[in-house]
Amino acid sequence: MKKNLHIISRVLPDSIGEELELEPGDALLSINGQPVEDVFDYRYLMNDEFVTLLIRKKNGEEWELEVEKEYEDDLGVEFENSLMDEYRSCSNHCIFCFIDQMPPGMRETLYFKDDDSRLSFLQGNYVTLTNMSDYDLDRIIKFHLSPINVSFQTMNPKLRCKMLHNRFAGDALAKVDRLYKGDVTMNGQIVLCKGINDRDELEYSLEKLSEYAPVLQSVSIVPVGLSRYRKGLYPLESFDKEDARYLISQVERWQKIMVKKHGIHFVHASDEWYILAGYELPEEGRYDGYLQLENGVGMMRLLETEVKERLEQLEGDDREVNATVATGRLAAPYIGKMIKLVQKKFPNVQAEVYAVKNNFFGEKITVSGLITATDLMDQLAQRNLGEKVLIPCNMLRSGEDVFLDDLTVEDVRQALKTEVVVVDEPGADLVNCLIEAPDHKKIRRRQIYEQTGSSDSGQT
Repeated sequence: MKKNLHIISRVLPDSIGEELELEPGDALLSINGQPVEDVFDYRYLMNDEFVTLLIRKKNGEEWELEVEKEYEDDLGVEFENSLMDEYRSCSNHCIFCFIDQMPPGMRETLYFKDDDSRLSFLQGNYVTLTNMSDYDLDRIIKFHLSPINVSFQTMNPKLRCKMLHNRFAGDALAKVDRLYKGDVTMNGQIVLCKGINDRDELEYSLEKLSEYAPVLQSVSIVPVGLSRYRKGLYPLESFDKEDARYLISQVERWQKIMVKKHGIHFVHASDEWYILAGYELPEEGRYDGYLQLENGVGMMRLLETEVKERLEQLEGDDREVNATVATGRLAAPYIGKMIKLVQKKFPNVQAEVYAVKNNFFGEKITVSGLITATDLMDQLAQRNLGEKVLIPCNMLRSGEDVFLDDLTVEDVRQALKTEVVVVDEPGADLVNCLIEAPDHKKIRRRQIYEQTGSSDSGQT
């Protein structure tokens, strides 16, 4: 095991670390005499009422500190590297990988492919298991780290090798057995590719995956995203309405089987499928507590629930608002429905929804999280935008006001000569941003598309 130097970057106010007089620049050397490999070791070793820390101060002095605390209390410090180790990159070349469909010249972090089980636990990232060693598995089971999110794609080993372009990808499925026997809670993902792992292949995969329930508590099915930068890549096709309806019928049949057997719906189609099929979204109870929101499973349904809850807390009035809401083509119809709900209590709130066409990645990309500032500015420039433009926070880099093309919210503000309001994920924030004056708050979006050293990576 290599030795990592864990440098403290921040000490939180009123924390144990502050009381111990720890400072940025100090290094954590060991806990209870044991070296700390990464954040998993740190969390595991800190879960005790009495711990002994070995700290190397900035001036080179070494302090041995004995700490008495509550069982799960943390030191209240952040480290320069949130994983306390190097990030592990992906060894696959998946035929559907969106990072391979990125144009050249974008910031370096957008091209990093992670496949790290620790990020799965800490940030909800999905892992393929192909670069997970027996040692990694032993630690996950020992620390009982869950949930672990697994990108299955298919349970056909030969087909999985083809889809991941990795001759060991089929063998990696055996690691699921160890996680299952170790009672490590899992969530699964299948990126569906037309004519490859759908229909009969999907049926086979769901049958195999159902054997891991309820330890495997959910499986989401999302359609492959196809940008216009696919020259030289594996030829993939888009799904159509008939495909979506077939998929939903499969999902709903399996949901009935799994509810009867385990009391959970288990398999979930992402919102795109229902929109493409022209169907209403499932009722809230079928999402089993929204286990896969990051995969777009139930986001629209939850948004409606939260909007209604917020409106119930408010007294309507005759305030006048004139605004524009800019979002992706996928969400635009549902955002329009939410605005109508707001108008029942606030009839003078006028907000036009503008569905931004993704010229940068191509028109097949309809999610708001992949909209660039350039597309936003180009398409809104000549429009009457009212007093403010609302955009969803997932257009921006985590914790910052930077779009995928490195332009900022302020750049958009100046170009459009209109106030730009960033709407956070909860539906309550959509209501507040519509009816209240602009509030320049911190962006809190969780990172999905690129890997960064996020200081809040310990929160799931």
